[in-house]
Amino acid sequence: MTKAKLKYKRVLLKLSGELFGEDKGKGIDFDRFKQISSQITRIWKKTGIELVIVVGGGNIFRGRERAVEVDEAAADYMGMLATVINGMALQDALERSGAPTRMMTAFEIRTVAEPYIRRRAIRHIEKGRIVIFTAGTGNPFFTTDSGAALRAIETYCDVILKATNVDGVYSEDPKKNPNAKLYKNITYQEAIEKNLNVMDATAFALCQKHKLPIIVFNIEKLNDVDKLLQGKLFGTFVS
Repeated sequence: MTKAKLKYKRVLLKLSGELFGEDKGKGIDFDRFKQISSQITRIWKKTGIELVIVVGGGNIFRGRERAVEVDEAAADYMGMLATVINGMALQDALERSGAPTRMMTAFEIRTVAEPYIRRRAIRHIEKGRIVIFTAGTGNPFFTTDSGAALRAIETYCDVILKATNVDGVYSEDPKKNPNAKLYKNITYQEAIEKNLNVMDATAFALCQKHKLPIIVFNIEKLNDVDKLLQGKLFGTFVS
C-alpha cells in the first residue's frame, strides 16, 4: 500500500487508559502495551502514515472520579501525571517493536520527555517519528479528549481515530442495555445534543469548528485500521 491510496495521511490515535489496564481496566498490564504497540507499529510501517498518539490515564487515576475527595484542580493534575506514566510505557513498547518515537508533555517534566512545542512536534512528525502527547492540555478541567482534539488541530491531522472497548458510538451504554442503538454515522451537533459520552462536548465543538472527522472503533479491530485509512468505514463516523 502506498500513501497515495490513503484517504487519511496524518492521523491522531486516541487511546484511553483503560485499554492498558488489568482487571476491569485498572492498573498497568505491560502485555497490553506490547500487544497494542506491535499492532500500531505494523500499521504504521505498512501504510506509511504520519502518526501522533494521545493516551489517557484512567487505568491509574481518573481525576473527575476523585474530585469530591480531593481539590478538583489537584485531582485533574494527578490524572494528567497518570497519562505521562502510560505514555512512558507506550513509548518503550513502541520502540521495542521498531518504531522511532518522541514523547511530549503539556507541562514540563524534562527528565522524562520534551515539553510540548507545536513547531517541534510538527518537525518530529515530518521526520517520520511517532509522537506521543501526554498530560492532556496541561490545564485542569479539560479531558484528554479535548487534548486530543486540540493537538490534532494544531498538528494538521486529517482525522482522529478513537479506540474504545465497544464497537462505536451507541445511544446508551451497550454493556448496560444490550438493545442500545449503534450509530454508523452521526454529526457533531447530534452527538452534543444527545449527550453521547464517547467524547466530551468541548472536543466535539473543536472538531466541528475545524471540520475534523472522528472515527470511533473497537480496539479489537486495531489490526484493520488500514481499512479505515483507505476510507472503508467500520465503527462510527462523526462529521
